[in-house]
Amino acid sequence: MSNFEFKMPKLGESITEAAIITWFKNVGDTIEVDEMLLEVATDKVDSEVPSTVSGVIEEILFEANDVIEIGAVIAIIKTDDKVKKSKNKTNVISNPVEKSSKAKSKKKLQTQKIVSAQQNVNTFFSPLIISIAKEQHISFEELARIPATGKEGRLRKSDVFQYIKEGRPYKFSQPSAIQDSTVYRIPQLNLDKGKGKIVKMDRMRQMIADHMVYSKHTSPHVTAYVEADLTDMVNWRNENKIAFQKKYNERLTFTPLFVEAVAKAVKDFPMINASLDGSNIIVKDDINIGMATALPSGNLIVPVVKNADKKNLKELASMVNELSNKARENKLKADDIQGGTFTISNVGTFGSVMGTPIINQPEVAILAMGIIKKRAEVIETKKGDEIAIRSMMYLSLSFDHRVVDGFLGGSFVRRVADYLEQFDRNRKI
Repeated sequence: MSNFEFKMPKLGESITEAAIITWFKNVGDTIEVDEMLLEVATDKVDSEVPSTVSGVIEEILFEANDVIEIGAVIAIIKTDDKVKKSKNKTNVISNPVEKSSKAKSKKKLQTQKIVSAQQNVNTFFSPLIISIAKEQHISFEELARIPATGKEGRLRKSDVFQYIKEGRPYKFSQPSAIQDSTVYRIPQLNLDKGKGKIVKMDRMRQMIADHMVYSKHTSPHVTAYVEADLTDMVNWRNENKIAFQKKYNERLTFTPLFVEAVAKAVKDFPMINASLDGSNIIVKDDINIGMATALPSGNLIVPVVKNADKKNLKELASMVNELSNKARENKLKADDIQGGTFTISNVGTFGSVMGTPIINQPEVAILAMGIIKKRAEVIETKKGDEIAIRSMMYLSLSFDHRVVDGFLGGSFVRRVADYLEQFDRNRKI
């Protein structure tokens, strides 16, 4: 017999921690390979986690509602050395800490405490850190002064708790830059929030809120707008949607047509398909288009169309319909929402003319498509300028100005509009 350390598995490219919803097994229970052990939640989706071994639950190290780092040991399973393990590859990030590195971290912490109000170079704060800060009423400015021992100077949960244990020595200190009278300070306002019915946020809404606040705090958002004439595309789709469904048994919505145009534009401007890691820009090899989708609860989730640039229209329609149906039925899995490199949000579905979407971290841009609306437009013909009824749509691209400048952002959204406007009316299904 031996003890197997079961670790919190990797749940997505940008996910660093997950909250335990419930354990399906108790200490002393027997579990088989691939039998569900627990359910966890991230800021994107709830997932059931299967066991990778057979055995008896020896120890459960965390309780429901605890937030755990990916790769941390969460349970001990006593196994027979001869028992077979799951053939499925478990993508787990382990983070062993040796005594020497612990000593270095402690020494580094002591050294940093001597420097009063020294700000960290890396101001990346995970949703978990932000959640702890909100509970303890710690501002972003104070967080930036807490000695950080994580990789590349990132702040860890243990750093924050150690800082609180020490009595928050930098609570009232100010970094040297803030001594400048021209520097903006966040006002501490005691606002009257009014009276009314109190609705408690559900877990997913809280995580979405943290993710959105983090995105706005991290990325300097700029939004560029263009207008596109979709008349040819709208007419082609209206003429072919019934035949398309009969031929492929798939609904033909506008979404796969949008995904197709965006994927083409991303190939033309690959720097829009990136993420930022410190001072390094990671330009992604794959073009995976996320599509913001509403869940029955009203929360939004972003299932991902993988390798969108390599799929034909029939394959795109099939994937879009499958992901949309899964979202409506609350059946999305972790793999369905992983690996996105660029996101689109069809705000026109809700009747919005346009929107200013918040970037889906760690991506660097997000595109919103407004409602397709008929109106009178001046168009050029062989006879000269004429007024005609056209199907028009606004596109708005929010981008991270640290990585994407105005030229790239404006050129990209204009190229998407061009692909939509230049749609081939003679295209065969």
